[in-house]
Amino acid sequence: MTVTNSPIRLGTVSQSPVAALWRLRPYLRPYRRQLIAMLSLAITTEAMEIVIPLLAKDVIDGAIAHHERGLLLPLGLLAVGLGATSAALGLIRRWIQGNAVADMEKTLRNDLYAHLERLEPSFHDEWQSGQLLSRATTDLSAIRRFAGFGLVFLIISIMTFSAVTGLLITLNWWLGLITGAMVGPVLVFCTRFERRYKLLARRAQDQDGDLTTLVEEAATGVRVLKSLGRAPEAAHAHLAQAAELSRTRIAMADLLGTFWSTLDLVPNAVIALAVILGAFAVSHHALTIGGLVAFITLSLMLIWPVEALGYVLASGEEAATAAQRVLEIFDTAPAIKDKEQDQDQNNADHPERSRGFAVSSAPRVRPSVSVEYGTVQFDHVRFSYPGADEPVLRDVNLQVGRGETVVLAGATGAGKTTLLNLVPRLADVTGGRVLLGRVDVRDIPLAELRAAVGCAFEEATLFSASVRENVMFGAAAASEDEIEAALTAAQARFAYDLPWGLDTRIGEQGMALSGGQRQRIALTRAILARPQVLILDDPLSALDVHTEERVTRALTEILAGVTALIVAHRPSTVMLADRVALLDGGVIAATGSHRELMATEPAYARLMSMEEIAR
Repeated sequence: MTVTNSPIRLGTVSQSPVAALWRLRPYLRPYRRQLIAMLSLAITTEAMEIVIPLLAKDVIDGAIAHHERGLLLPLGLLAVGLGATSAALGLIRRWIQGNAVADMEKTLRNDLYAHLERLEPSFHDEWQSGQLLSRATTDLSAIRRFAGFGLVFLIISIMTFSAVTGLLITLNWWLGLITGAMVGPVLVFCTRFERRYKLLARRAQDQDGDLTTLVEEAATGVRVLKSLGRAPEAAHAHLAQAAELSRTRIAMADLLGTFWSTLDLVPNAVIALAVILGAFAVSHHALTIGGLVAFITLSLMLIWPVEALGYVLASGEEAATAAQRVLEIFDTAPAIKDKEQDQDQNNADHPERSRGFAVSSAPRVRPSVSVEYGTVQFDHVRFSYPGADEPVLRDVNLQVGRGETVVLAGATGAGKTTLLNLVPRLADVTGGRVLLGRVDVRDIPLAELRAAVGCAFEEATLFSASVRENVMFGAAAASEDEIEAALTAAQARFAYDLPWGLDTRIGEQGMALSGGQRQRIALTRAILARPQVLILDDPLSALDVHTEERVTRALTEILAGVTALIVAHRPSTVMLADRVALLDGGVIAATGSHRELMATEPAYARLMSMEEIAR
């Protein structure tokens, strides 16, 4: 059952919200001691507050009624001491509670982020980024609030209501039973509220994800919106989505307001009845004056547990639907993973089997690759996208020798990028094999595979960090000389002329740089990693002719001894190749040198001619 009408998949409801929240209980296990401590402190605090009305009864029925003024000061000091101690213990409880739930949220967020990293690119293609962001931020905050406060309020409210009702029955059994009977209509009302609020909470959280997506798209695409004059339309879409979310939030507030006002009415009406009946009981000597004062004071203490029930139910429903949304991510098993880690992954994907996801906060170090992976072979490779009618790759056979440079050529949509993605397992074949050094890539540990294969894509993805940090992503131990050599080879020495040199931060997505500069920084990153196999997906498309010529000359030297697979459209880039492979109709239609294919393959000649004209 889909949870939204959005055209982009948001996930499926795999369990009820309450069941989803229960499944996240392993995240509380490391904080058992803190939870026990704060519950103990909360119970002690409530017990002290309950004792104070009983002291008032002793003062009235004892010290005042019997004119024992000597007891007034000790009893008064005892009441003050209990109140002060209760306040101090409450402060300590909140400190313990705040630290424990903040740590729990951090662990849960780290595990969610790590799981998102493990999921293949196709998963992220299908999901709205705003939906993922809202799950990693607002939903986890909702879970934290309930775990830290809602859960405590629930336990304390139940215990307080039970203890106070018991004392009221002790003071006067029939009056106590009347007062305690208010729980019946309250529970019926709460059940109705819970059903309606659950639906609104889920709707609001999904709408919040949609709104986050619109904001993110507007921020990252601001240049396109301004250049095309579409900012008003984008603002209209944002306002429409914000208005939809606002209506849902207002509906939640209306429902919650009605619920809380009714909850306020029930205990106050019962207390008013208790005052009237209590006065009747005193007049018939069934209750002392001090007992009546204690009874009314204790009855007033029932207001907070009943009111807290409204907060607990609202917070609990939001946390439960948030847990349901978060588990939609956790329940998505990575389709691309190491064979030997399948069992560990299965355990990690189910928090109830272990303590959530054991994720180390230590920085990751790329493993050194001692195995020789210098050859690439596509053996009867087939690939289809899920739900597609026709396969992209039908029967691809191609072998790339050690140190050889092969350029993949073909029309747009022929599957060139898809074929390259199969080497580092950004996608997995649906038939056949991809061999690296005579080993099926599916049998190579992912960390080792991706240390052996370096990639640079046409759409250069840079991060909101310095130039130095961006180019060292694949080579954390690179020296300054190695960085300079890679920048020189990629014709990216412009980085030294930036305001702070290599330490200049280049903004989100590297938008402080031009398209050609971003491509050269990404190419530097791939070169600096010193992989055994280099995958270049049209990496020079944004460069001008002169810069492209210089980069091409440098790449000729760099590619010597490196196995390279390159997607290229320009004849000048094709000249880098030892061989050219023409991909057409999902198969390798021909291989040979550029000159050979120009002479013997009309389809290739037309393709290169069109590219030359396009330049």
